[in-house]
Amino acid sequence: MRFGIVTFPGSNCDYDAFRAVVDTLGEEAVYLWHKDHDLQGSDVVILPGGFSYGDYLRAGAIARFSPIMREVIAHARRGGPVIGICNGFQIACEAGLLPGALLKNASLKFVSAPVRIRVENSQTRFTSDYDRHQILTIPVAHGDGRYTADDSTLKELEHSGQVVFRYVDSGGDATEAGNPNGSSNNIAGIINREGNVVGLMPHPERALDSLLGSDDGLGFFQSILATVAA
Repeated sequence: MRFGIVTFPGSNCDYDAFRAVVDTLGEEAVYLWHKDHDLQGSDVVILPGGFSYGDYLRAGAIARFSPIMREVIAHARRGGPVIGICNGFQIACEAGLLPGALLKNASLKFVSAPVRIRVENSQTRFTSDYDRHQILTIPVAHGDGRYTADDSTLKELEHSGQVVFRYVDSGGDATEAGNPNGSSNNIAGIINREGNVVGLMPHPERALDSLLGSDDGLGFFQSILATVAA
């Protein structure tokens, strides 16, 4: 299976995503330059973390208009898997692939720390390797991670099982103390209605080895490998 990892000016997690695919999964990965119009036969597209175009105007707002995004959007509309991590989540929302928006953290401070998230839906192609309500420790690193949507969108996301990850405290509860950025409903990650586009602020590609703090991100990539390959 081939993973295409988009590199925008300012991306800084594209290499992490590449190594996660190649070294951990043992699968093929290619870099996709933001000016290109070719996904190079990618089965899965990853929009990585970073600060695309310096986060000018709004995080992800300029990257959304990159030439490669025409191909990414077309890939998603054909049912192809798309993963947006951190800045990639912001880009996916700006591009209309996912509902809502990512705003500045409620603290107005950049947050870089391991956080706890709870798996809310283990029946997706991105979470099938986890158990429902399993608690994961995965790092975040963002200044614009506060997920926000109108009330009707939030209700729909909750009702339809589109919330896949939620920030929780040490007891596994979705409290204010466990919410690193002030996201509505403690939302850490969502999936689209069709189930092929996922966005999350935590970095699973940085949580693949217990020697480095956590290997809880491994199930995310293993889920993709098992479900997409099938």
